[in-house]
Amino acid sequence: MSQRSFTLLFYLIQGATLALPATLMPGPFQAFLISYALRNGWKRTLPAALAPLFTDGPVIVLVLFVLTKTPRWSLSILHVAGGFVILYLAWRIFYSLKDPTPQLSPMPDAARKTFFGAVAMNILNPNPYLFWSVVAGPILLEAWHRSRSLGIGFVSGFYGTFVLCLAVFIIMFGSVGRVNPKVNRILCGISALALLGFGFYELATGIARLATHFHLELVSLRAIMQ
Repeated sequence: MSQRSFTLLFYLIQGATLALPATLMPGPFQAFLISYALRNGWKRTLPAALAPLFTDGPVIVLVLFVLTKTPRWSLSILHVAGGFVILYLAWRIFYSLKDPTPQLSPMPDAARKTFFGAVAMNILNPNPYLFWSVVAGPILLEAWHRSRSLGIGFVSGFYGTFVLCLAVFIIMFGSVGRVNPKVNRILCGISALALLGFGFYELATGIARLATHFHLELVSLRAIMQ
């Protein structure tokens, strides 16, 4: 194996390795996929696994070329916006559980609605922004500066593994929910609670950071005026 091929394989494996914890780490996007897989079945939820392929491209560009030049508090606004969206999704799941009869039939246009819901969730989810700005972004820049093929290899390794793991995730929980309606309702409730927790966490994080930022700005302004 040539040195170039070995280096390409290294970045490919590195991307795949980083994708595993990104998939397994509990987060609002994972909770969203679980809840909709339980509600609509894995076949209609499976397209949602492709959502990061449509959303993360702009996220990567924003993080690497724009976010670094914008005020740090801009990410806090994203936390707040994402928190409201997550709370809305949790409310929808809780509302569907009011029906005493478990609804095993999927909602109309389930695949399309789930896919676009996953896209919206991932755009407003701060985790991809944080991940690409802190963890994967510097590695991608390093690989891209060395060779474009290395950068493409790193991204391919990451998203190939990430989408595959999400698909397994959806199939596993969707199959469990179809076996027993009671299990479906219990897991839906747990996923809704998880979304509720993540939503309040994102809101609290964003508001706290915005408050800290404006407090420091106010202190600096007072110091200048004195």
